[in-house]
Amino acid sequence: MVRYKVKPDQAARNEALVRRVYEELQATAPEGIRYATFVLEDGVSFVHLASFASDDERNPLMEVAAFRAFQDTIGDRADEPPRPMNLREIGSYGFWGG
Repeated sequence: MVRYKVKPDQAARNEALVRRVYEELQATAPEGIRYATFVLEDGVSFVHLASFASDDERNPLMEVAAFRAFQDTIGDRADEPPRPMNLREIGSYGFWGG
């Protein structure tokens, strides 16, 4: 999970960049990635949840050009920088599909 806050004048740009990531994911359909992005009710706080089915520690999102472009400029948009946090699933029901 990653949480961050963008500058109010950057919220629409951030959302557009996130949408480009999903467009590329839809077009390329990489295996083993489960990814979701949410914006909180303040309109400037974003949360990204990601789960990767891989044998190594690499982040397969880094192979997605739109994600790299999103990440490259996050410092310009952020009011509070991204804070990655690892989550350990205790349980879920229908959340990840499959």
